[in-house]
Amino acid sequence: MVKNFLMLGEITVKKITLLKIEGCPYCKQAFKAIEKLKAENKNFADVEIEIIDNYSDLAKPFKQDYYYVPSVFVGNKKLYEAYPGETFEECFENLQRVFQAVV
Repeated sequence: MVKNFLMLGEITVKKITLLKIEGCPYCKQAFKAIEKLKAENKNFADVEIEIIDNYSDLAKPFKQDYYYVPSVFVGNKKLYEAYPGETFEECFENLQRVFQAVV
């Protein structure tokens, strides 16, 4: 299981990075799944999500590791990449595994 923590004194920040494209239906689906995950599990509420547009310079370090969006990384390790035809339930389950990896 991958854990990515930034220690700030006694505060631990749990962070995932989500790469997305504006208007992407699978990205919208992922955001709905994240909202549901955070509402259903209080442990997930504190997970920080860095959202990066696929076309920004900030996405360049990740370019070799994914083809589809949304793609989710913890540190520099990809934990999830959507695929064409993915259902909401599949997206939810995959993102749930990502959140479980960081809490």
